[in-house]
Amino acid sequence: MTSRLTARRWLGFGAAAAAAALVLTGCAQQTTSTDAASATTVPVADLHEPFNGDPVEVALVQQSGAGDYFTAWTAGANAQAAAINIDLTVTDARNDNAKQASDLEQAIASNPDAIIIDHGQTDTLEPRIRDAVDAGIPVIVYDLALEDTDGVIVTSQSDASMASGVLDQLIADVGEGANVGLVSAEGFAPLDRRKAVWDEYVTDNDLNEQFFVGEVTESTATDNIPLVDAALKQYPDTQAIFAPYDEITKGVVQAVIQNNLQDSVKVYGIDISNADIEVMIADGSPWVATSATDPAAIGAAVVRALALSLAGELDETDVQFPAITVTQDFLLENDITNVSQLRDAEPSLLLDDVVVADWLPAVSS
Repeated sequence: MTSRLTARRWLGFGAAAAAAALVLTGCAQQTTSTDAASATTVPVADLHEPFNGDPVEVALVQQSGAGDYFTAWTAGANAQAAAINIDLTVTDARNDNAKQASDLEQAIASNPDAIIIDHGQTDTLEPRIRDAVDAGIPVIVYDLALEDTDGVIVTSQSDASMASGVLDQLIADVGEGANVGLVSAEGFAPLDRRKAVWDEYVTDNDLNEQFFVGEVTESTATDNIPLVDAALKQYPDTQAIFAPYDEITKGVVQAVIQNNLQDSVKVYGIDISNADIEVMIADGSPWVATSATDPAAIGAAVVRALALSLAGELDETDVQFPAITVTQDFLLENDITNVSQLRDAEPSLLLDDVVVADWLPAVSS
């Protein structure tokens, strides 16, 4: 397989269309208010209104899952918030939809200067988002599909770009007409968008989809192992599996290895973290490629998009963040063992030229 690192640069203004830095348990709260002003990289007085006075109160209402992706995402959001005089109060429902709805209701009742919503279920959150908009509270969402986006800033990874990048690699590796499987879950906006791209690739490349299994839970990686194990026992001639969420991908990898199929089944994922890289570069790992953004940089960029909006400097309401495709070969050939080293090899992961201003530099760590 040819080594490559392919950049997908959809620097996304104008395309129409989540666990804190400390591990949080359901509905626990964290705030950066203790010393937000002292952490600023630009003096408070030099920040744009409304950030040049008292701290700006922002509620971050999350629906995170297992793994260090969400920890890094929230660490980036916290770092960027602290740098621009934002008090960021975080609640995390940890895969409990009812709790996230309650968290959002409580956030609205507290009348913050703005609300960030990170992931979640459309039917649970959309009515309450309308309540927030009707109450005059600015709202920005990340990776959440809404039927009505009026008055809401929508941000996301470029899921179409991410999926097509890694699926291009799949086709290059196993060719048209290959026996393949999909391990994902329905009802989650980013996974649904990635599956739509998968369906196109299956049709366009005459792929034989032998199974579609998967779920997202509080223990996603572990809970997907028996599902994939059963699928592989039924279809041992599978050549490639697309698992478009890193916690799912890790479960798929374990199932492939326990069936002793790592030499014949290639695994393709989405997302990157230190733990993901460790799995990818392990001896004999079947995880050969992933498409990813830097989660810390994404969390920070969402905060910057909100800040530009509050300052009256964001003209768009749909912001997409670019991704890159990373192969196992690239990691091994460049001795990359963590995300920090990957950032050095591919600085575009930092998103330091996306949703920025002279008074609003990118800060993610």
